Amino acid sequence: MSAEASLQQFAETQSTEEFALQNSRLLKISLRDHVVQAKLGSMVAYQGDVKFEHAGSGGMARFVKKVATGEDAKFMKCTGTGELFLAEGAQEIHVLRLEDDQITCNGRNLLAFDSGIDWDIKKVEGAGGVLGGGLFNVVLKGSGFVALLSDGPPVLLDVGDAPTFADPNAAITWSSGVTTRLKSDINVKTLIGKGSGETFQVAFEGTGWVLVQPSEGRVGGPLGGGGGGLFNALGG
Repeated sequence: MSAEASLQQFAETQSTEEFALQNSRLLKISLRDHVVQAKLGSMVAYQGDVKFEHAGSGGMARFVKKVATGEDAKFMKCTGTGELFLAEGAQEIHVLRLEDDQITCNGRNLLAFDSGIDWDIKKVEGAGGVLGGGLFNVVLKGSGFVALLSDGPPVLLDVGDAPTFADPNAAITWSSGVTTRLKSDINVKTLIGKGSGETFQVAFEGTGWVLVQPSEGRVGGPLGGGGGGLFNALGG
């Protein structure tokens, strides 16, 4: 058997969808003369005529919010015609399709999204002053594909079933009917969360779902820095 024949199990997927999983850790985007925003540094390969440029903040209001978060989160605009392959540290990738809908997500877990989706930065209620800045997430609204990252297989929790809480870095994304607020544990001797004994969690309330990864996320990369992943924004 030739080397090429033995590698056919890894052949490029022939999906006709704009966003498709090549495998659980590699995203294939079929560009068709439209714009996709992707996490800076996430490109691992492409074929065809694909161009990359820095994605700005998209308005002064969002620029001010981005500065307030204290994070240097950078995305790139990807245009042209061809196939683009994205990945981030071999983390698992999950593709969602929004139909005139809205989700909120941790900016660290956002890999790519369609240009037809608008974004903004939202502060968690009660998070003012936490770690000197607040707790911020990214709101995505509109129609199109969104690709999210998770550090391991996530769990989908129904917020309406029971009071739901999560580590701020473990919650990946949640639906539009869910609101968030900060829950503080004033007993600093209590070890809460995975590994580091945080004294606060995010409470999820309302009707809908939240997706939680089995990790507090990875340190480093374009979203690493002093905020430790708690302060997330888009743009540059």
